[in-house]
Amino acid sequence: MSARDAIGLLRQGEITTADLIDASLARMDQVEPDVNAVVTRCPDRALAATAAGDSLLAGLPIGIKDLNTVEGVRTTFGTKGMADHVPNASDPLVLRLEERGGVVLGKTNTPEMGAGANTFNAVCGATRNPWNTRMNAAGSSGGAAVSLATGELWLSHGSDFGGSLRSPANYCGIIGLRPSPGIAGGSSAHLGFTNGGVDGPMARDVLDCALFLDAMAGYDPVWPISFPAPETPYLETARRDAGEIRIAYTPDLNGFAAVTSEIDTVLRGALESLRLPSVTVEEHCPELPRLDETFRALRCLSFLGSYQVTPESITRHYKDTIKGNLADARAMTFDDYVQAERDRATVYNTMAAFFKTHDVLACPVNGLAPLPVEIEYPTEVAGRPMRDYIDWLQFAFLATVAGLPALSLPVGFTPSGMPVGLQLIGPPRGEARLLQVAHTLEQALNLPVTLIDPIKG
Repeated sequence: MSARDAIGLLRQGEITTADLIDASLARMDQVEPDVNAVVTRCPDRALAATAAGDSLLAGLPIGIKDLNTVEGVRTTFGTKGMADHVPNASDPLVLRLEERGGVVLGKTNTPEMGAGANTFNAVCGATRNPWNTRMNAAGSSGGAAVSLATGELWLSHGSDFGGSLRSPANYCGIIGLRPSPGIAGGSSAHLGFTNGGVDGPMARDVLDCALFLDAMAGYDPVWPISFPAPETPYLETARRDAGEIRIAYTPDLNGFAAVTSEIDTVLRGALESLRLPSVTVEEHCPELPRLDETFRALRCLSFLGSYQVTPESITRHYKDTIKGNLADARAMTFDDYVQAERDRATVYNTMAAFFKTHDVLACPVNGLAPLPVEIEYPTEVAGRPMRDYIDWLQFAFLATVAGLPALSLPVGFTPSGMPVGLQLIGPPRGEARLLQVAHTLEQALNLPVTLIDPIKG
């Protein structure tokens, strides 16, 4: 059942929130031993929640990533120093979702402090890919993606800086949307004006994703960069005829990012199979100078900003990759950050010009299929050595640097049966058009909506 259908039944009084909670918990009992996606459940809190039947989500159970606080519910951030942390206040986005009828039923797994694109941590363990439980589910919103793919929840919240929402959606065969900064709330409480990291919706199909974005969107003065929701809801726009669609496809962002022939073949095959008279596809990518340096500078700023206000009792437990991120941040100069902002403006202006002649830029989400869950990150992709765990995420950099919306759309499978998603990058504040295009492609490809019993590898 889609989130839309479940909400319809709630509004009609044919089912209750308690019915959905029972169904969700029963499904968790079935699949959690194999996937470890929802690491903390809060059924008593969910049953005590009230939601108006005419609210947007109408009492639908949802998942919240374990990087966002939920009052009275263990929130670990995946780090030992917060293993028993129970916050006394909820994140503003959680409050918004609850005000709009969402009922928080559980917290989904994340790598430590959201760092790393493989969802494992020393508190809750590893999340496994339901399409092959030997493989990883990517990260950092890996628990959220798996909770959707396995049918534990109807909607699940994610967040994204370096593909943290897009990569798990890609690896698990579901939809993940990184919105433009300010669309779905703001950034961290301590760096409220920065816009590298954003919250966003994850769902099993495009229209559910649009609905969840509607539940997140809107101005709130608690977020310095937030702004009003559109007059026409995203869900309504996504349903409309998309008209002419102009797609530019690039397999490697002009050689910037490494991709295996396996992934490129699946993506090209999907685009070639569209055969819609209203859709044109050409191979093209604008020039994107200094994209790597710019992204890394923004990420360093985010890590250092968080670290400076985090007690040593927590930071002393950090894994080596996070300590390496902090060392990189300290090695940067003010001149480096100013250059990054200058380079960022160049990339944005280039993309703004690109979108005058194209609706979306299509490219891989990740350059290779999932690896065994024990491997933290690939050391090479398509024969190209990876310097660190950030290198293999280079397809995620563009949307983050330029502040563009980007969506992972399931379009096929590898020969071994693992899902492959196509990344669609849209214009600034272009979520509505991006969802509309994605829904059109989803219908044309006619792939089954993912709902899977975990396959033990």
